[in-house]
Amino acid sequence: MKLSTMHLPKRLIGLLLLTFTLPLPALAFDYLQRLPAQAPVPADNPQTPAKIALGKRLFFDTRLLGEKSTLSCNSCHTLAEGGDDGQATSLGQNGLRTRRSAPSLWNIGFQTVLYWDGRAVSLESQTLDHLRDPVIAQWPSLGALVDGLSESAEYRQAFREAFPEDKDSFDAISGLNIARALSSFQRSLLTHDSAFDRYLAGDQTALSASARRGITAFNEAGCLACHFGANFAGPAPGPALKMGDGFYELFPTQRGTSYEQRYRLVDDLGRFEYTGDPGERYMWRVPPLRGIALTAPYFHNGSVATLEEAIRVMGRVQFGHTLSAQAVKDIGAFLRSLTGGLREE
Repeated sequence: MKLSTMHLPKRLIGLLLLTFTLPLPALAFDYLQRLPAQAPVPADNPQTPAKIALGKRLFFDTRLLGEKSTLSCNSCHTLAEGGDDGQATSLGQNGLRTRRSAPSLWNIGFQTVLYWDGRAVSLESQTLDHLRDPVIAQWPSLGALVDGLSESAEYRQAFREAFPEDKDSFDAISGLNIARALSSFQRSLLTHDSAFDRYLAGDQTALSASARRGITAFNEAGCLACHFGANFAGPAPGPALKMGDGFYELFPTQRGTSYEQRYRLVDDLGRFEYTGDPGERYMWRVPPLRGIALTAPYFHNGSVATLEEAIRVMGRVQFGHTLSAQAVKDIGAFLRSLTGGLREE
């Protein structure tokens, strides 16, 4: 696969060109990584127990999305079932539907940009965008949401505890603090102790023979060129990519396949629809693979129902490969090994 280095920071290009010439054993401890203990946290929104607890309460409260809303954040991002809703697109307010498939929120703190097209540079900005979206929220404005939450003495107290530096303002309830609390809760959503993590930690019995073959097949097919790192979505925030730096790839790279029409892969122009840059037509943020076995249906439009079919599609439309049945089975076993325990830190 030709890596789209024109869309990467210069500091990353040389590293990638060197790395992908190395055999799998040389990659194992750098590009096949265990999930870190914590997600990166921005300096202007440090994690605190009070803030995380408030964010969790908001996440499950239907009042966050409207005075008469029957939906909460958990409606589209069901944490007990992998962090999405199992639908191609999500049912929003008043029967409206989202345009693209809802991604999982588990491990979302390791992403440097948000949305399928990478248009949000932080969880906080994405959250504010969601709260202004009439498909997601019924409030006519952020001010109306603030007024609505301010009617609750319990919320007034919870915001004062979560944001003591703002206790002398309007009960510390503001659009920004709502976004900060929700983002703090989302950064606490981590899936540790997957079979793959145990394997990298030295437990050679953690993976089946099929999953171990799947690691090799995944690399040989070319998948590791984009799906590497702690979240298998490219670099996490750090020396290579800063928050707001996107890691994007062209999808599909092989045009005119039968899968393209069957699954409507090019109906949506991807990042181009946000930037208007012709060079970003069909460019997408590389999605994470941790927990992927729990988040069917697949791709930005939710058009592919099963993990094995998604593997076949990726082999063909990205690399021009028709993967063998054994390779599909083994890669699927490897990807299933990336499912960790769903818990809040």
